[in-house]
Amino acid sequence: MQYITGTREFHIEEPTVVTLGKFDGLHRGHQKLLSEVYRFREKGYKTAVFTFETAPGTLMKGKLQTMITTNAERRENLQQAGIDYLVEYPFNQDVAHMQPEEFISHILAGQMKAKAIVTGTDFHFGYQRQGDVELLKKLASKYGYEMVVVDKVLDGEREISSTYIREELAAGNIKKANELLGYTYMIHGRVIHGRHLGSTLGFPTVNIEPREQKHLPAFGVYLSEVVIDGELYKGITNIGRKPTIEGQHPVGVETYIYDLSADLYDKWIEVRLTDFIRPELKFSGVEELKERVLADKEAGRKMHERAAR
Repeated sequence: MQYITGTREFHIEEPTVVTLGKFDGLHRGHQKLLSEVYRFREKGYKTAVFTFETAPGTLMKGKLQTMITTNAERRENLQQAGIDYLVEYPFNQDVAHMQPEEFISHILAGQMKAKAIVTGTDFHFGYQRQGDVELLKKLASKYGYEMVVVDKVLDGEREISSTYIREELAAGNIKKANELLGYTYMIHGRVIHGRHLGSTLGFPTVNIEPREQKHLPAFGVYLSEVVIDGELYKGITNIGRKPTIEGQHPVGVETYIYDLSADLYDKWIEVRLTDFIRPELKFSGVEELKERVLADKEAGRKMHERAAR
């Protein structure tokens, strides 16, 4: 996959089929868009995704804007999906004030060399979001592209969206979030040194510090799978601030991996959350914490065994 980011000065020379959006989470709705995109390969078009860069720590209406998938995770997902081009276009005031037709002529038909455009029904673009699907249809013949509009994917009566998935994550409903995503929610990170409390208590853990941009689920303990150097391991993962331990702690992702004692410091790992065990709790002290973690380990083993049947 050719990855174009950090520049507005580019030009794709091959005819493309382009789909546009944030693609946060690459959920089942996005996957339906991509299935339509792939149909145009028969015409010899290269597949392309156009999105805007999301800067870490970006504020939206005074609040930190978090993403189900970070920029790096989105890139990895789209590469695995077989997309030929990913364009992460820098967003500034010039882009914000671009008229809708200029966006089509200059970026889509010009720089992207779009011969087909695939969007959802509610796609908007250009200054003050004045451009929409109807304008794309109207200008298709003028700029020489085919237009495909894809209906939303529904879960019951509700549209599957990144907002819907964030709500389920915030409630700790990881199994529902995974159902909406169409795959297992994951957190990537490099293993760092923690307080070594797990080792002191007799169950060493691996710690990763999630990126500020990452939208995390409700704090608590989760059943998990961990990918290390392409190998899959079972574990349980705690997400939270360690309220039992004195002092202020950053949000961390701490995983106990069954049947693995290797030194993992500085390794890049992927933690997949498959089920919810319990919410984050504050215990009376370290001894009560140890008892509960031992119970969590046993509960996790049983849940993994049931899932494997």
